[in-house]
Amino acid sequence: MEGFLFQATIYLAATVISVPIATRLGLGSVLGYLLAGIVIGPVLHLVGHSETHDLQHFAEFGVVMMLFLIGLELTPRALWDMRHRLLGLGGLQLVLTVGAVAWIADATGQTLATGIVIGMILALSSTAVVLQTLSEKKLMGTPGGRSAFSILLSQDIAVIPMLAIIPLLGGAMDTVRFADDGSIQRGVEASTQELSLVANLPGWGVTLVTLGAVATIILAGIFLVRPLFRFIQAANLRELYTATALLIVVGIAALMNAVGLSPALGTFLAGVVLANTEFRHELESSIEPFKGLLLGLFFIAVGAGINFAILWDEPLKISAAVITLMLVKGAILYGLSTLFKLRGRDRWLVTLSLAGAGEFGMVLISFASQSGVLSTALAERGLLLIALSLLLTPLAFLLQDFISKRLRDTDSDDLADEIDDQQPVIIAGIGRFGQVVNRLLQGSGLSTTVLDADLKTIQTMRKFGIKGYFGDPTRPDLLHAAGLHSAKVLVAALDDPEMNLKLVEYARKQRPDLHIVARARDRLTVYQLRNAGADDIVREVFDSSLRAGRYVLEQMGMTQYEASETATAYYKHDRHMLRELADLWDPKVPLGENAAYIQRSKELALDLENAIMTTLDTSRENERIAALKAAETAAAQDAGKAAKQDTKKAG
Repeated sequence: MEGFLFQATIYLAATVISVPIATRLGLGSVLGYLLAGIVIGPVLHLVGHSETHDLQHFAEFGVVMMLFLIGLELTPRALWDMRHRLLGLGGLQLVLTVGAVAWIADATGQTLATGIVIGMILALSSTAVVLQTLSEKKLMGTPGGRSAFSILLSQDIAVIPMLAIIPLLGGAMDTVRFADDGSIQRGVEASTQELSLVANLPGWGVTLVTLGAVATIILAGIFLVRPLFRFIQAANLRELYTATALLIVVGIAALMNAVGLSPALGTFLAGVVLANTEFRHELESSIEPFKGLLLGLFFIAVGAGINFAILWDEPLKISAAVITLMLVKGAILYGLSTLFKLRGRDRWLVTLSLAGAGEFGMVLISFASQSGVLSTALAERGLLLIALSLLLTPLAFLLQDFISKRLRDTDSDDLADEIDDQQPVIIAGIGRFGQVVNRLLQGSGLSTTVLDADLKTIQTMRKFGIKGYFGDPTRPDLLHAAGLHSAKVLVAALDDPEMNLKLVEYARKQRPDLHIVARARDRLTVYQLRNAGADDIVREVFDSSLRAGRYVLEQMGMTQYEASETATAYYKHDRHMLRELADLWDPKVPLGENAAYIQRSKELALDLENAIMTTLDTSRENERIAALKAAETAAAQDAGKAAKQDTKKAG
């Protein structure tokens, strides 16, 4: 128990120290986890190889949970819509990579069977690293992110036939299956050491049981999950939802393992089945913390398990192998991305994110070694190559960021529309923010020039008779073609804050007299846009949030007048507060470390409370005075009416 607590302390301490540093340096959490593992493993030797090996197989369950969560985001219809990328882009990548690596292995003296197995192992990319990084960078919704996911999903599916082919290539024709630790169990031994539903079955029996397991998952997702959640809902205990979510994932993984299939693939299938249920968000919130923790442990275990002794013995050979692998896979991916008409940034995203090897390759190496296809020495070098590749994959994302920022997107340039008119107002970005601005202006009789980099949005606008132009609004030539030199107002309403800031900076340099209205996401973005030269800055949810707060005040007992005056006071004070704090903001100093900013913010917060209370007292006094005047007026009117009636009677 003491040893376990000591190991847990080391792993958690490494996580807490390294990941925030790596994230702050822009390296991403994945690289932080890997570096933490290297420090506590090969560098400081705080953890041993056996402990790391055991932890790694436990932490691989994080990949299973991750695929379950991804499945929850994909409805069956969305999966069907991806079929072309799954079979085309993903399938071609696997075939071409296996062929290229097998040819290189054959040229270096390996047998054909060994070359094919090495090709299958290295054709796989890292599902854990790539999807985690794509999610962190919010790239999953881009064409490049969706294409990368399709390729990864194709690879995960391909693991199943790979597990069937490898023993045949090694001449192992008897019943073979692998356990959780990657070891091979054969014949009767397999059935005695672990639950198996397919041990000693003939081929047709294995097929029936496997299909039955898949059908069970689908039918259970359709017919059993809803009654199960309604049953536990009666207990009204939050922890039961978490336990149920874990039961679903663990149970499916166990069933898949018992029939010899990938647990990750089974849980992904279950996630897709449950994507249309009303319990999807409950499952996501219950599984997400476990997924994050286990994935972090997996990456640390990979870093701690790297055998640098082999690298020191053969540094040039190992380094050349890693570079060759990433260059070959990168060339294939770039060619396929071009063939499937991905644009520049998306093309580089697919190429660089998937050029490395993957964690499932480590499982296949152990499987191939036990099957007699790979020698022990070749297997050890393969594990080192994959580990180094995993370490380089986050760096490849940094290179992709560098390229996307500095390399001109020529595909976008070629597809951009030719602008044939120029209007006094340019609206850059026609999302949910820019649409409202455009409708208001056009409804008021003003003409606008609309620019947006989303072709589908532009095409949809044209169906409703709204003219817009496709192209990157930050491109200088497109801005000048839209009339930047003569426009009176520029509305910078791009979804990406960095691109929006870039647009404002360029427009201000070109036109010091141009009035710029800019969309801001938060206070920090307000300061950046103000520093870049924007004239009017609008926080995208500020006014709606203020209106929502006014409704709450009315429900809590305030009159409409009191709530309206309070909201107006808050609005005025907040604008004044932003101007003062903007003068204290320093882009080189984080807000949490700017002492002058923090101090003034606290003072202005107290001023805000006093201003609101004063406004509330004043509004209530005004209402009281108005009520008295109304009563006096009503009394005077009543007295006048009574006097008229008396006069009539007297007459």
